[in-house]
Amino acid sequence: MDKYEYSADPCGASSLPFWKTELVKLPRGVRVIREDAFSGPLPGETDEPYFKLLHRLESVPEPRLPDGFAPVSCGLEELAAHINSCYEREHVTARELEAYRARPVFRPELWIAVRDTASGAVAASGIAELDPALGEGVLEWIQVSPGLRRRGLGSFIVCELLKRLKESARFVTVSGRMESESRPFELYTSCGFEAPVIWHVITAPRNGDASGETPVLNNTEL
Repeated sequence: MDKYEYSADPCGASSLPFWKTELVKLPRGVRVIREDAFSGPLPGETDEPYFKLLHRLESVPEPRLPDGFAPVSCGLEELAAHINSCYEREHVTARELEAYRARPVFRPELWIAVRDTASGAVAASGIAELDPALGEGVLEWIQVSPGLRRRGLGSFIVCELLKRLKESARFVTVSGRMESESRPFELYTSCGFEAPVIWHVITAPRNGDASGETPVLNNTEL
């Protein structure tokens, strides 16, 4: 797949951002199948559906930060701790986040966080990336603290990142779990993402156990 094929249909051409397509190797026993070619998992396999969405950046909603919250600079340890507090299944270390900075798609202005001014704790955070060769922006880690969801913080993080990407990206992609209780699909579509394509991550049982973990395509807890 070349960049022209991918650019014509970013959501349908690959479950991954273009820059990852030649770098990421699926673990043994894992298959990723697009919805229109999916006929169901084999006996013993697990199926986790993910969405992938596209934003053309033609109209970006104005970011609106709720009262009682403020943008903040966030160190790697604090950012990693916030990310981990938002997920049951994922874990990231400060060292792993440091490695993100070596990626060719790293842009420091696309790492943002919001603090609860009453408690002083990080309430929401986001990491986006930019592939300059293709002009693809990617929302990578997007999360809101569990007790502060449904207050507009997720919308602020998404729209602020879109605003920052608008000057240098041609389009932005994002993916997430369809069955997430935080309903990220609804948030992203409310922020202007469209053209959904569903991808199924099929995981074979390991040593007779059908509960093998599913690799994450992108990370979202809103």
